[in-house]
Amino acid sequence: MNNKHTNTIILGIETSCDETSAAVFSGTVMLSNVIATQDVHKNYGGVVPELASREHQKNIIPVVAEAISTAGISKNDIDAVAFTRGPGLPGSLMVGVSFAKSFALALGVPLIEINHMQAHVLAHFIASSPPALESGLRGEIFPSFPFLCLTVSGGHTQIVLVSDYLAMKVIGNTLDDAAGEAFDKAAKIMGIPYPGGPLIDKFAREGNPLRFSFPEPQVEGLNFSFSGLKTSFLYFIKKQLQTDSGFIEKNKNDLCASLQHTIVTILLKKLSKAAEQTGISEIALAGGVSANSGLRSALKTLAEKKKWSIYIPPMQYCTDNAAMIAVAGYFKFLKKDFAEQTASPLTRMQF
Repeated sequence: MNNKHTNTIILGIETSCDETSAAVFSGTVMLSNVIATQDVHKNYGGVVPELASREHQKNIIPVVAEAISTAGISKNDIDAVAFTRGPGLPGSLMVGVSFAKSFALALGVPLIEINHMQAHVLAHFIASSPPALESGLRGEIFPSFPFLCLTVSGGHTQIVLVSDYLAMKVIGNTLDDAAGEAFDKAAKIMGIPYPGGPLIDKFAREGNPLRFSFPEPQVEGLNFSFSGLKTSFLYFIKKQLQTDSGFIEKNKNDLCASLQHTIVTILLKKLSKAAEQTGISEIALAGGVSANSGLRSALKTLAEKKKWSIYIPPMQYCTDNAAMIAVAGYFKFLKKDFAEQTASPLTRMQF
């Protein structure tokens, strides 16, 4: 550990999908978080894996260099390199994993593998000032253990029971499509450009969420299903277009609001059920879809009714970023939970 900083310096690397990101942390305090977004996918209506991996190859070195420079450190100050091992796209992961392994080997520092979905949960412990965690003053910004985390993204929808920083259990999962995928596919059906989720959220703010009714899947337990909703939405739109070719444009705001209302309702019903079953009232939100204003607003309303304490991450930590990888790496560093140089990408990675 260097003498220049009072806390361990962690470099985080994230390349699971189409964001090339690097972050530098001192303990749980963010010193830098650089993200390079890949605009090339907009032309194809979704992420093209081969193009994503090529863009990561172009971006990884300049992004890491900028993260180190912005943090005001040199590469020799780094105590460990944390990287996303999975889940994610194989080609994208390969770029980040290979770089992290090489960089750690060259510096002679430990390598720390991170589960991308666990990192989304641990984004709640990123501190913007000297970490309260280490001073023993938790403060209101951090969830208390145990807590439930609804983790919602383009590829995953999960309810996670979090007992400690590195002790997590998935108690609810999607059986097919994720909520974010349902947003994006519905957007494509309506001709809304990729990425469609944020645009649906934008249009929904001006629409009537009760104008159109879409079926909620009947799934037992705490699991989710969104494929039926997606199919129902597709057939509904096709039927309406047969009699009115301008139906989507005339009703776009209401369509987006009604679809968003249905998805949010499905998510929060399961979350409420999980809270009742576990008796836990500490509730967190994470993942790309946690940026959705409808979900945030509905969760706040439900929390007041249920008397929950809720934790919603800042917007910059909702979508894929290396800050969450670095803070997760710090907690694993404290446990000396290091990876081997033989580590390879895992497109599917369990908790």
